[in-house]
Amino acid sequence: MSIPQSGGGPIEHHEQLAGYLESGCKPKEDWRIGTEHEKFGYCKDTLKPIPYEGPRSILAVLEGLRDGHGWAPVEEGGKLIGLEKDGANVSLEPGGQLELSGAPVETIHETCDEVNAHLRDVKDIADKVGVGFIGLGAAPIWTHDEMPLMPKGRYKLMDAYMQKVGTMGQTMMRRTCTVQVNLDFSSEADMVQKFRVALALQPVATALFANSPFLEGKPNGHKSWRSRVWRDLDADRTGTLPFVFEDGFGFEQYAEYALDVPMYFVYRDGNYIDALGQSFRDFLKGELPALPGEKPTLSDWADHLTTIFPEARIKKFMEMRGADGGPWRRLCALPAFWVGLMYDQTSLDAAWDLCKEWDTEIRDSLRIAASVDGLQARVGNISMHDLAREAVKISESGLKARARSGAGGMIPDETHFLNTLKESVESGKVPADELLEHYYGDWDRDLSRIYSEYSY
Repeated sequence: MSIPQSGGGPIEHHEQLAGYLESGCKPKEDWRIGTEHEKFGYCKDTLKPIPYEGPRSILAVLEGLRDGHGWAPVEEGGKLIGLEKDGANVSLEPGGQLELSGAPVETIHETCDEVNAHLRDVKDIADKVGVGFIGLGAAPIWTHDEMPLMPKGRYKLMDAYMQKVGTMGQTMMRRTCTVQVNLDFSSEADMVQKFRVALALQPVATALFANSPFLEGKPNGHKSWRSRVWRDLDADRTGTLPFVFEDGFGFEQYAEYALDVPMYFVYRDGNYIDALGQSFRDFLKGELPALPGEKPTLSDWADHLTTIFPEARIKKFMEMRGADGGPWRRLCALPAFWVGLMYDQTSLDAAWDLCKEWDTEIRDSLRIAASVDGLQARVGNISMHDLAREAVKISESGLKARARSGAGGMIPDETHFLNTLKESVESGKVPADELLEHYYGDWDRDLSRIYSEYSY
């Protein structure tokens, strides 16, 4: 979940809304990669989720990173709720999941170095205080009541609202984790093509990274339960956005969509003001019940854009949001997959050719099938396994064409970051399949084994 945004001053003209999105356009040489990933923390002796405060807690980990690894504190209401350093930040998800939002970097080599350094630092502190961290798409055993709610104002507001607009919002907040990548676009036309590819092929990422087959101690019937959760969260702000595929789509159309998404809050002077269900259109007219007579700033608009949760979304960049959190190698594979598809025009065109004939029904059906069956999903004559094989091949070509070297030139490009996905394509198995094999095999249905064998 995002921290308060700094978008700019007063909104004086409607055109500023789309203009804010368009201001993110960058020439290709300035495109960057921002990787985000979340992970669950637990007490090593009890295997229960860690609370916010106490000797074995999220606070203890944050303080350790602050004091031992040079991170600057981010506070809200006098409580430490995040950290900042070198363009990156560490933040808390609602249920205490620890998130790294990486700095924008030029290559997958750099983003993977950042992930590796972060996980080493977290493990250093975690070992000292007796906690562990694990990368999964959903909490495998813990119940809703066992998961603490972090002391952030926006989470308190969201928590109450979620039960009014869907059945799984609180589950999403407390018991899911993701890995995602943020990418740039050069123009409105480039944004449109990337956005369509991102939304249409997001089920491929869901299938390849599926890693949440358990809930409350037993199999849940899905390879990606996290993806299932997002389908019943809040119809006003989630989904595959069919209007993105309509003729004439652009920044203005996305801004109009965002205006119709009910608000959560307005952030003022360090406090989150309850604007649940209220209209940003009313805010533009100075008629927001939460702040009568006051009009929004671009920072308010930027905050509002962070409360929209489709499978891919745009702000001043584009976010790919369809993958489960997972093991170390896949945290680098996710950005590699999308960079290979998106940052080389030949590959982007080839990716669009894969999906440009699909209609809304096919795209939605693939999303559902991916969450249930992973690479074994099939919709009509479309095999997810074949689709993933082709998408990974296209991504590999894109990374070869980028030819961004690493290790001082010893590694010629970024293609090796796809190796774990190529293994899945060859075997037909994703992390969820491996977990289920253990569960029914050598674990003898003892799911507690997942912590010792799959923690970072």
